Amino acid sequence: MLKTGSNAPIEDDKSLERALGHQVRTLRRERDLSLADLAAAAGISHGMVSKIENGQISPSLATINALARALNVPITTLFAAFEESRDCSYVRKGTGVVIERRGTKVGHIYELLGAGIRGETVLEPYLITLEEDAEAYTGFRHAGVEFIFMLSGEVRYHHAGQDYHLKPGDALLFDAEALHGPRELIERPMTYLSIIAYPRT
Repeated sequence: MLKTGSNAPIEDDKSLERALGHQVRTLRRERDLSLADLAAAAGISHGMVSKIENGQISPSLATINALARALNVPITTLFAAFEESRDCSYVRKGTGVVIERRGTKVGHIYELLGAGIRGETVLEPYLITLEEDAEAYTGFRHAGVEFIFMLSGEVRYHHAGQDYHLKPGDALLFDAEALHGPRELIERPMTYLSIIAYPRT
């Protein structure tokens, strides 16, 4: 896997082993078997089963087959956790869902560009358009962090007692629990990308 500029952890080479181990442990517990029970049924050592469940080794195909037989499942079942599909949200230009966010003022159009990704963090990407009749409003406040990337127009954006003059290409990342919003709409219409991230509850 190629590295990027992100500091996000990269999925390591043991991901298959960990997924296999997780599945073996889950199936063993569902059948109310101890490590020793499964080891005896599969004809392998107790220590080997423990290492497999902890993703510490790459078992041979014969060992995987023995575990599948002992658990009474097809061998493919042991790889089910690794084979799970990864979420992806694809939105064609102009087909995002236009929504009215709480506190939205006249002339503020929010187009939701994606949804449905699983995980511990919720991401809400919006394309925001402030039209000619849009009103300035600095009373937004919500959980999480927000990232803004200015696409067109010009705005003086307020956050936590300070103003930022944003032009196309400018970016702003901030704690969204502080009061924020466009204080002065210098050049309208304007568009910017807003990505809000907060913990899933």
